[in-house]
Amino acid sequence: MFKLYVGNLPFEITEDELVNLFGQYGTVESCNIITDRNTGQCKGFAFIEMSSKKEGEAAIEGLNETDLNGRTIKVNLPREKEHRNNRGPRTGGGGGGGGGHNNRRW
Repeated sequence: MFKLYVGNLPFEITEDELVNLFGQYGTVESCNIITDRNTGQCKGFAFIEMSSKKEGEAAIEGLNETDLNGRTIKVNLPREKEHRNNRGPRTGGGGGGGGGHNNRRW
């Protein structure tokens, strides 16, 4: 399978519409529209898996920078996920006064 990133999507787009659009270039194996957890609204991007590299490349060539419901969509290869292990711990921060627990007044 060949995975594609699709960006700048209209917020009202449906999976059926994307499958039909990309289906012009080959077999769509999966369609995953990224939505907001709270509202369920499309965040403006999706991931499409085509059945072959040839079909995926045809979709990029045919759809990148084209108009979809008034928006110019971007179709390309997805970026590799960033590894978040190198960011260090996510703590609440010390906020002034040296920040360490030794400065607390009980």
